[in-house]
Parts: sequence; C-alpha cells; structure tokens
Amino acid sequence: MTVLPDAASTGAPPRAPAAPLPARRPKGLIRKAATYVLLTAAALLVLVPFIWMISSSLKRNNEVFTVPIQWIPTEFRWSNFVDIWDRIPMMLYLRNSAFLAITITFLQVLTGSFAAYGFSKVHFPGRDALFLAYIGTIAVPWQAYMVPQYIMMQEAGLTNTFWSIILLQAFGAFGVFLMRQYYMSIPDELVEAARIDGLSEYGIYRRIMLPLSKPALASLALLTFVNTWNDYMGPFIYLTSNELWTVQLGLRSFIGQYDAEYAMIMTGAVISVLPIVLIFLLGQRYFIRGIATTGLKG
Repeated sequence: MTVLPDAASTGAPPRAPAAPLPARRPKGLIRKAATYVLLTAAALLVLVPFIWMISSSLKRNNEVFTVPIQWIPTEFRWSNFVDIWDRIPMMLYLRNSAFLAITITFLQVLTGSFAAYGFSKVHFPGRDALFLAYIGTIAVPWQAYMVPQYIMMQEAGLTNTFWSIILLQAFGAFGVFLMRQYYMSIPDELVEAARIDGLSEYGIYRRIMLPLSKPALASLALLTFVNTWNDYMGPFIYLTSNELWTVQLGLRSFIGQYDAEYAMIMTGAVISVLPIVLIFLLGQRYFIRGIATTGLKG
C-alpha cells in the first residue's frame, strides 16, 4: 500500500483551504424579480388599448362602450371582418396606403442615407453648422409651416395627387440624423483606404457604407413606413378624391352626423394594423440592433 507524504514531511507549503461557494444574494434576486414584475405590468398597460380594439372589433356596435368593459364578447361577430369589405372599398384604401408607405419609405431611406454619408464621411467647409441647422428643423412643428406648404403645392397644381404627399415626405431630417449616428460608428480609416484604392464617393457609399448599415437602414425603413401608414392629417389635407384616400381616411366613412359605427371602425383598425405587425416581425432583429447602435454616439 502506497502512503502519500503529507506537507509537513515534504516541506511543501500547506495547501490553502478551498474558498467557500458564494452565497446566493436574496436582495439581488428580489430586485430582479421586481424588475420583471414592473416590466410585465408596463407591457400589459401598453397592450390594453390593442386588446380593447381587438375585442371591440368582434362586438356589435352597441356593445363597444358597455360599462364595465366586457373584454370577451358574449357573441363573437367574425362577420364584421367580412362586412367591412362590402361597406367601404377597403382594398382600394389599403392599396393607396401601401403605395404611399412603400414609395416614401424607399425615398426617405435613399435620401437620408446619402445625406448622412456626406455629413459624416465627407469633409467640406461648414459641414457641422449645416448639419446642425438641418437637424434643427426637427424642432419646428408641422403646424407652423403647414399653410405655406399647402399654398406651394396648390400653386404647383399638385393638390389632390399622390405627388403632394410623396414630395413633402420624401426628405426627413430625422432619417439623416439616425443614419449619420450609425455612420459615425464606422471607422474613417475604412473610407480613407477605399479612397486611396481609387473608389469614388458614390462607390464608397454604395459598396461599403450601405452593406455595413443594414440595421440602421431597417430601423429607418420601419419607422418611416409606420409613420406614413398611420398618417392622417397629410392625406386629409391634400387628398380630397375618394379614389385617393388611404385606409386612415377610409375609416372615417363610418362616422356619421350623429353617430359612429365604432365596431366597424375597430374592425378596420385591426385590419390596418396587420401589415405593420407583419413588417415588424420580419425586421425586428435589424430594427432592435439599429436602434441600439445608433444611440451610442453623439
């Protein structure tokens, strides 16, 4: 039988006792649990209007505003989702909204990213002052220049056309600001190396900056699409023909002189929200990454 020599006999220093396992911190667990509870409560509060909207879309008109609120209808009126297509030209309104939202989103992403490249990677006199002046227009409320804009479009003969909405919303200072913040996170050395290799500014923008900025582009596209889709005042002012109405204006058809068909309005609202939900689910990964990265640098 082999006897192992102890530390005293061999002269080696005694081995330090094993460190005790860290005790679990009840305060940290409680704080974490409380955070989850608060976040869950806040999420439920945010979802309450959407749940009420969906519930109301499945009720009769006289059951929408019952007190107390009846969250689960006694009779689910799925026929509301069929009847609304016969009551108003819903497909035409959805098509108009989709056309405006897609066109304006494409133009805003294109113009915003291109202008942001100039403000972040191209050096020219007065660049920062011009950028601050341009971004300062975000603080000016739309109501302050709404009338001059309308007069300008009227003089150009563009009222009651899609062009009035497209031209006014194809450029946005917020999109330039969002994209510039993201471009600032891309090293300047990469752009300088491309210039030394002979690539033009258009080539750098198209072949380097755009492929590297997919999250920011997705964020800007989603925000622009949602704002354009939900816009009510713009189409209300410029589009007077029924054939040009968007879905937001079309839902107004259910409001009469003395009463409103709130169940049908909620049904139309549910249908109008579906494209936005679908687009967000498809691009949420890029959207969250883009928002997280563009907010890090000033």
